[in-house]
Amino acid sequence: MSGGTPLGGVGVVTITYSPGRTLDDFVRSLETESFPPREIVVVDNGSVDGAPERVAAAQKHVRLVRSPGNVGYGRAANLGVGQFGPEVSWVLVCNPDTQVTPGAVEALLAAAADHPRAGILGPRILEPDGTVYPSARALPSIRTGVGHAVFSGVWPTNPWTRRYQQRDVSSSSEPTTVGWLSGAFLLLRREAFESIGGFDSDFFMYFEDVDLGRRMTNAGWLNLFVPAAVVVHIGGASTDHVADAMIAAHHRSAYTYIAKTHPGMVWAPIRVAVRLGLAVRARSIVRKSHRALPSSSARH
Repeated sequence: MSGGTPLGGVGVVTITYSPGRTLDDFVRSLETESFPPREIVVVDNGSVDGAPERVAAAQKHVRLVRSPGNVGYGRAANLGVGQFGPEVSWVLVCNPDTQVTPGAVEALLAAAADHPRAGILGPRILEPDGTVYPSARALPSIRTGVGHAVFSGVWPTNPWTRRYQQRDVSSSSEPTTVGWLSGAFLLLRREAFESIGGFDSDFFMYFEDVDLGRRMTNAGWLNLFVPAAVVVHIGGASTDHVADAMIAAHHRSAYTYIAKTHPGMVWAPIRVAVRLGLAVRARSIVRKSHRALPSSSARH
């Protein structure tokens, strides 16, 4: 490592909700990495498939913590980070449907050593087919967010989506400071994370990573994209069976983010318009997804 290994141990937190075999694959992929203490805290939000129990029973370095119900991603992540003692200075917060490639964690730690103001570090994230996912993004303004929401589905190369997704950054070869990093896989400097109060539990799911990046930047820390670290994200394993609820949660969280970043009476008309627009968009996406289902599909 060019800058040496950062002082302090490393813990891992993953949040589960019936993750299936993806959790096994996630834990197995971490076994190729060499970092202490190699303890993985699984915070379970109410799984019914037995996967968290099975993996915790089979792996001594996996500890199962049950949340008080399905409390959402950010609150569960905060619960997991709080399980570690003061000797853990770095925490990987990861989706259980991710898999690290060899050397990914070491690359993140090396970048952390070279960038002492990096509060969050994120890897290059690949889709299962090898496509680069735009995981290093700009913080969305109202104009950019509305343009992306309206046009991304019908005009993927529109200027608002390009500005927001920063695909050139996600495909670059050099570490880059960005507005926020995908919460699918994050290395958190614990000092920085705890100094801003961790994830905001007002976000049940989605946008908690956007908000974390915003608050980290406001507190003087950096969100650093590290392309030398590579992670594969399978995606959808825990949420495919509740797709409608996830669409609704995504749009609620989008509004929560706007409300937090644009408070006060002067922004009230804009907030109302955004809220109505998001509600219409969510219903439209749900209708389209239902029409795309085969006629023989049964939804339970």
